Amino acid sequence: MSTSIAVPRTAPIAIAPKPPRFPPSRQGSVHHFDSTSYRSGFNSPDSGSVQSTNTPPCEACRSRRSDCVMSEDTDEHCVACQYSGTECSLVDSPPGVRKRKLNGVDSAEEGRSKRSSPGRSDNRSQRRRQNQHHQQPSVSCTTTSSSLIEDMANFGGPTLLKRTLGLQADRYCQYIGPTTDFEPSLINLSSFDPQDESLLARGTLRRVSDNDTFLLLPDHNTPGYDHIFEDADEIENIVAPHGRRLIDLYFRVVHPGFPIIQRSVFLEKYERSHREFSPPLLAAVYILAINWWEHEEELAVLPKPNVRELERLVRTTLADAMYRPKLSTIQAGLLLSQRPEGDQWAPTAQLVAVGQELGLHLDCTNWKIPPWERGLRKRLAWALYLQDKWGALVHGRPSHIFASNWAVQPLNPNDFPDIECDETDNEERLELERGRVLFRQMVQLSQILAEILDTFYTLQATSQIANAGPQGTQLVLSLAKPIQLKLKEWYSALPAVIRMDSTFQTTPSSSSASRFSPIGYLHLAYFATEITLHRRIIRSMSSSSSEDNNSPGVDPYIQHICRSAAKARLISAMDFVNRLTPSHLRAFWYFASKTNFALIGTFGSLLWGTSPGREEAEWYRRRLGEYRWTLSVSSKPGEGTSKGLTEFAMGMLDISTGLLKQLPEKPLLSRSGSEVGFGGPGAGGMDQVRSASLNNMAVGRGSVGGGGFSMGMQSPRSDDVGEGEDMLEEAEEDEGEMDSEEDEGGGEQRYGNFRMGN
Repeated sequence: MSTSIAVPRTAPIAIAPKPPRFPPSRQGSVHHFDSTSYRSGFNSPDSGSVQSTNTPPCEACRSRRSDCVMSEDTDEHCVACQYSGTECSLVDSPPGVRKRKLNGVDSAEEGRSKRSSPGRSDNRSQRRRQNQHHQQPSVSCTTTSSSLIEDMANFGGPTLLKRTLGLQADRYCQYIGPTTDFEPSLINLSSFDPQDESLLARGTLRRVSDNDTFLLLPDHNTPGYDHIFEDADEIENIVAPHGRRLIDLYFRVVHPGFPIIQRSVFLEKYERSHREFSPPLLAAVYILAINWWEHEEELAVLPKPNVRELERLVRTTLADAMYRPKLSTIQAGLLLSQRPEGDQWAPTAQLVAVGQELGLHLDCTNWKIPPWERGLRKRLAWALYLQDKWGALVHGRPSHIFASNWAVQPLNPNDFPDIECDETDNEERLELERGRVLFRQMVQLSQILAEILDTFYTLQATSQIANAGPQGTQLVLSLAKPIQLKLKEWYSALPAVIRMDSTFQTTPSSSSASRFSPIGYLHLAYFATEITLHRRIIRSMSSSSSEDNNSPGVDPYIQHICRSAAKARLISAMDFVNRLTPSHLRAFWYFASKTNFALIGTFGSLLWGTSPGREEAEWYRRRLGEYRWTLSVSSKPGEGTSKGLTEFAMGMLDISTGLLKQLPEKPLLSRSGSEVGFGGPGAGGMDQVRSASLNNMAVGRGSVGGGGFSMGMQSPRSDDVGEGEDMLEEAEEDEGEMDSEEDEGGGEQRYGNFRMGN
């Protein structure tokens, strides 16, 4: 991604009076905006450029299950047929008088290309003609909501649909906040037209609700505008003639697990012209898809496109797009962040800022914008939320998004497109539905992660736990219990289609070998969330024990149950990695997955380093060795993107275990003196530990000067013991559930030979 740049509020711009309806420069033709997703249906038509009719729909409209809408300019063609250039069955006119088909370059594009800088236009003209020669005029109508409706949303004047807010071809929007130089009460005094717009000297106000207003500003005054088409041509030429294959590869691998683009509209636009896309978005799709180049049989034998040149172009074009931010800008930034080496914290902060500029942090449920844009905004808002929260975890940085300034409503099925694939392809349809469930569950899990980060890892929370001294562990346990319950409920409620034991995941078939299953990143994220919680508990026990040498530290029984719960989580996480198959390893992995794999090893190293005895430390040392071997097998040649994921984790594991060699040798403890039993818990020894713990509690309650070992000791509260036991019980229950899933999935050995699913 580009380096961080400032996105200043635009200075006052003189705007000419509102142009007449359908001028050639902007409204005389259908504008192809940057949208790659929509949801729409016909609203009641307004009077103006189009009008409804009682005439039965033509054959083309009937096939789209929509009504015919007639233009005022002619009684012969409905708007849909006039737009697509197809023969309208309502009239019998010769082909010569029909409107021309869309060929990928409309009059708006021609007008805008004339504004291109002279120095670049000569070099691009021949290339542009070549691109146009290869583009076939094709407008497919495969969904009940044709992309025609999406394009018509950008018409000027009264229209069938109110215009889009964040995806206009020639204007961008800025949210007007409550403390800016615009006074909300004065804005309401403005005279708004039927399209909820009001022209001012500084720009055009667009009111989307009683409380939310945006400022619309022209694109043509922003840097890089003059060579948008030239940039798109250059990007397309780098991948030519494989552009369509790469796009198909993207939608087969990435899209099901990260549905922030709508497939049907994207493909339809590409069939018309690659110039209909925002250049950074087009480049981001290509860059991601190239990661799976070897998995496409027809591409594997060919040389890859110049990825470095694509990355150079995406950096410059995205930097330009930040000056005229649209929803496609967020899409491009999010996709680029999913690259194996694309995760950086500073660009995440910039994306959050751009999202706030576009109003993505607001509740758009009742906004006066097309329904498809409301769904798209919610999906992008939550994708941005995920990027921020997981970025905060993997980088160890404060989050940029706060609950007090986040009003986005939860995702529901209506926020996704109606139809994205050929309905006759059952497997493809199920894969898309599975991906939507996966994305929604990832959002819910990320909200729990955000609570963990806010509760335990902010500067204020860290200070409070440190100030609690020897009682820090008790404070952490009391705060952790409700979060642990949420995690347990989340895991128990996972739909069957995205569980590791689902039929699709475990049943071999003729087509499963070539399919990609992205559910791995969700389950790995779950274990990373669990580890993040238990990591804080283990740390607090070490701190409490070392804070004050005169303090007895954490009660032995509480320490035992906390470490046992942590051990159970580590075993489950390692077992999950051991069960990954090629269909998982080859699939799309969310950007945080690389670090999440590493966190398993880091957590094991923490448990090793804090082990009270030599036996326990040796057990963790052996298990970490096994985990490293599993990672090395997972990164064998031919496993594509998994190689980078697991190699990073192996490197971090080597660093952690290398540091552990600096620890002094631990004492040799008998089983009865060890907090965690290995090779089977020593029941008698643990009973002694629990008995000693309860005796200490009784002595502490007996008298102030109890004498002996308990003098001056603040005994643990019984409810803290109960909280620790609850967490251990939940850990054991979850481990049992995962063991059951494993048995149903084929009963492979948990830590034997790595099962590759061949």
